[in-house]
Amino acid sequence: MWTKESLEKLVRERLGEYLLIVASNRQPYSHLSVRGKIDCRRGAGGVITALDPVLKACGGTWVAYGDGDADRRATGRDGRLQVPADDPRYTLRRVWLTKEEEDEYYYGYSNEALWPLCHTVFNRPAFNKGDWDCYERVNRKFADAVLEETGGRKAFVWIQDYHLCLLPRLLKELAGPQVITAHFWHIPWPPHETFRICPQRKELLHGLLANDLIGFHTRHHCHNFLDVVDREIECRIDRERQSVTFAGHETLVRPYPISVDFAGLGALADSPEVASLADSLRAEFGATGRTVIAGLDRIDYTKGIPERILAVDRLLEKHPDLKGGFVFLQMGHLSRIHIRQYKDLNDEINALAEEINWKHSTDEWNPIVVARRHLTLKEALALYRISDILLVSSLHDGMNLVSKEFVSSRTDEGGVLVLSRFTGAARELADAILINPYDREESADALFAALTMPAEERRRRMAKMREVIRINNIFRWAGKVISELLRFEFAE
Repeated sequence: MWTKESLEKLVRERLGEYLLIVASNRQPYSHLSVRGKIDCRRGAGGVITALDPVLKACGGTWVAYGDGDADRRATGRDGRLQVPADDPRYTLRRVWLTKEEEDEYYYGYSNEALWPLCHTVFNRPAFNKGDWDCYERVNRKFADAVLEETGGRKAFVWIQDYHLCLLPRLLKELAGPQVITAHFWHIPWPPHETFRICPQRKELLHGLLANDLIGFHTRHHCHNFLDVVDREIECRIDRERQSVTFAGHETLVRPYPISVDFAGLGALADSPEVASLADSLRAEFGATGRTVIAGLDRIDYTKGIPERILAVDRLLEKHPDLKGGFVFLQMGHLSRIHIRQYKDLNDEINALAEEINWKHSTDEWNPIVVARRHLTLKEALALYRISDILLVSSLHDGMNLVSKEFVSSRTDEGGVLVLSRFTGAARELADAILINPYDREESADALFAALTMPAEERRRRMAKMREVIRINNIFRWAGKVISELLRFEFAE
């Protein structure tokens, strides 16, 4: 079984003098001004949840956009610092973007074009030529930063997600045989019928096919990618080998279901500090003595937050005797609020929560509490520990690591996971209660089944899911990717 120690051994014995560089838009740690002091915070999201433990184990350099308002003050002149601050394990190299670049590259092309293109949740992508031009410029800026870090030495570069589709080709053009690149795609890859509407589809594919290795969460997404490539560009596809040869270069395409640090999360969840935070959360949100149904997501239209609020409404309509007995606590921070669809979603969540609380509340109880704030890892684990039910109702999700964090945190084998079928995690966590979040009746019935499930059945299901994640942990995911990378040889 893969562990932190076995991954460290692999890197120490086989990576040798070569560099390991991770490149992503989002940084693992940011520095923020809080009441006149600089506060260092671990970032949120699946990329950081997955890769921070890997870099802590392996060392190396993480190249990312420095978006914290105090990042420049906390960073050296060369843009580098050692992280995490309390136990430095690897180097963070920050890339600085202008406000215009953030607006057009990040909010524009990445999240108003590529994000809705890849998620089938009925939001029309917006393709703006100026956003695309900026997306190209920022990818070049990342290429320059990565090459500064390599300093002409041979390096394995592990690129993350949809923000940096052009980076592999730029690196190969500028560094040639000095870099071997892998790219992990953290979100779904759409079918050709969807992808073909993208005006820059060939440029994106040319960029991605400069990689030596591309990874997706599921085999289904691999098949979608190969189908798109087959229909869009002149290339040779080897279905048995799962590879694409384009312009004389072969790219391997592989499924790598991403995961979490099972043992590390479990140990931290059992700590006295998390227990204290759990007590504080119960008191703060009026959950003492009540069953807790929880959701933890950033505010995004792919997460199905309105759908889960409506499921709670339907649950109370069908079972009015449950009133006062539970609280639904939706936690998570605002994101991409500059984009109209996100602002509209936030307003919709507010309106639904107010309407349903008015409909079902008593003098001493509201069924729905929506709290918009960033949770530290320990606070997130405390939320999982007080949750009798975790509701994950994503409308379309590459994996969904919140569900895996929840299971990893439940060393007590308590709690029930209600999980959308439209997540990659649903393929592994078959002992969750699986739902179609578009089906309000099914979702309400699933919540009732979770609320009334016998304790022994809860423990049986949780134990089976915990064993799946124990084996398929984050170090196994990283070990498989790095092992595949190490099969490639640097050209002389």
